[in-house]
Amino acid sequence: MKMVQRFKMLSALLLVFVLVLAGCGTSGGGNGGSSETNAGDQAANQSAANKSDNTKKFEGVTLTLATVNNPDMKIMQKLTPVFEEQTGIKVNYVVLPENDLRKQVTMDVSSGAGKFDIVTIGTYDTPIWAKNGWIENMDPYLSNMSDEEKQAYDLEDIFPSIRDALSYDNHLYAIPFNAESSILYYNKEKLAKAGVEIPKNPTWEQVAEAARQVKAANNEPGIIIRGLPGWGEMLAPVNTIINAFGGRWYDENWNAQLDSPETVAAIQFYVDLLAAAGQPGATTTGFTEALTLMQQGKAAMWYDATTAAGFLEDPKVSTIAGKVGYALAPSQAKDNNGWLWSWALGIEASSKNKEAAFKFVTWATSKEYIQLVGESEGWVVVPGGTRKSTYENENYKKAAPFADITLEAMNSTNYKEPSLKPVPYVGIQYVAIPEFQQLGTEVSQDIAAAIAGSKTVEQAMKDAQARAERVAVDGGYKK
Repeated sequence: MKMVQRFKMLSALLLVFVLVLAGCGTSGGGNGGSSETNAGDQAANQSAANKSDNTKKFEGVTLTLATVNNPDMKIMQKLTPVFEEQTGIKVNYVVLPENDLRKQVTMDVSSGAGKFDIVTIGTYDTPIWAKNGWIENMDPYLSNMSDEEKQAYDLEDIFPSIRDALSYDNHLYAIPFNAESSILYYNKEKLAKAGVEIPKNPTWEQVAEAARQVKAANNEPGIIIRGLPGWGEMLAPVNTIINAFGGRWYDENWNAQLDSPETVAAIQFYVDLLAAAGQPGATTTGFTEALTLMQQGKAAMWYDATTAAGFLEDPKVSTIAGKVGYALAPSQAKDNNGWLWSWALGIEASSKNKEAAFKFVTWATSKEYIQLVGESEGWVVVPGGTRKSTYENENYKKAAPFADITLEAMNSTNYKEPSLKPVPYVGIQYVAIPEFQQLGTEVSQDIAAAIAGSKTVEQAMKDAQARAERVAVDGGYKK
C-alpha cells in the first residue's frame, strides 16, 4: 500500500515537471508574438521596478520652493506634477511678488533657517549669496551625474554669459530657468493709426516723440515703463536709461554720481515721459501690471524684459498676439543698453533635501522641460534666453517672431561694462554690491516721489546722491 502511494506521488510530481517544461518550451519557441509579448512585459516590469526604486529613494521627501509670480513660474508650477510622478518628490510652492520674494528669501538664507529648499534668485543675488555661503555650489552635483545624465542635460548648451553671471570664484551656484535682456515692444496697429514708425535701433528721443504722438492721436498711453519702487522693479528699466544718457552710479573712485548732469537729465526725461505719455498710476506699475496692460491693448509701447515676448504673442492670454513689433533697447549717448538678467534656481545651504532639490533644479532647467512646455503649453511661451538649442529649434523659431531680436539683444549686452564712462562695479540694471538691495530700493522711492510730484527731480536726486555716498563710505568702497 505504501509503495502504491509513493508511486502515485512520484507520478504526480513528474507530470507537473513535464507540464512546466512544456510551458517553457512554448514561450521560447516558434511563436514570435508570444516571445515579443514576454520581452515587452519584462521591459515594462523592469521600467516599473526602476521607477519604484527611484520613487522609493525619495519617498516622503517634500521640497519647498520660493519663486516669483511671473508667467514662466506659473507654467513651471502647473507642470510640476510631471516631475512628482517621475520621482515621488513632492514640491510645495511659495509664490510671492518680486519685492516680497527678495525680502523673505534673503532673510531665510542669511539666517540659515532653511524654510526653503530651492530659491528663485537672479544674477545680482547669486555671487553675493555664494560668497556668504548661503547657497550650494552646483559643480559637485553636476560632476556626480552619470555620463548619460550629463549628456542629456548638456550644461555647455547653456549660454556662457549666463553661466558666468551666475558663478562665483569660477563655480556655478545657480542654474538659469530663463534669461533675458530688454527690448521695446510696440503695437503695430496703434502706431500705424497714429502715423508713427519705430526703427530697429531707436533713440530715447525718437521713442518719446512717438509716445506723445500716439497719446495725442489715440488718447491712451503711448508707452508703459515700470514705476513701482524697488531695485528689481522700477530701477531695472530706469538704470538702462541712466546708462543711455551717459550717467552712472559711481565713478572709478566710488564717488557717487546720482546728482551728475547726465543722471539728472536721464531721470528728468523718464519722469517727463511718464507724465506726458505714460500709464496712469505709474508708481503702482511693476512688471506683472505692465504685462497685463500691454496684453490687453491698453498702450502703444512698452520697454521691458525680453521674457515678456512669448506672453504678448500667446493668443490664449493676449489680445495683441500677431500685432507686436520689436526694437532694441533705445540708445542715446550710449548704444547697446539692454540689460542682462536671469531668474535662476539655487539650493539653500541649510536645506535638508539637497539631492532631491538638485534633481528638481536640473529637471526644470533641462531640454526635456523646454520640450514639455513647447508640447503642452505652446512653443511661443517656452522659457527663453538660456539654451542655444532653443534658438536652433525649428518649432520655436516658427512660433517666436521675437527669437532673433532677443538673441541679438542678449549678445550685445556687457554686464561688466554697463556705462559710457568707467565704473568700479558690474551690473547693468543694478550695482553688484550687497548694499544695493536696500540702496536701490530707497533711491527708487526718491524717484517715485518725483513721479508723484512730491519732490522735484533735482531734490530727489540730491537725496539719492547722499544715500549712495553714505553707502560708499560706510561699506568701505571709497578710500
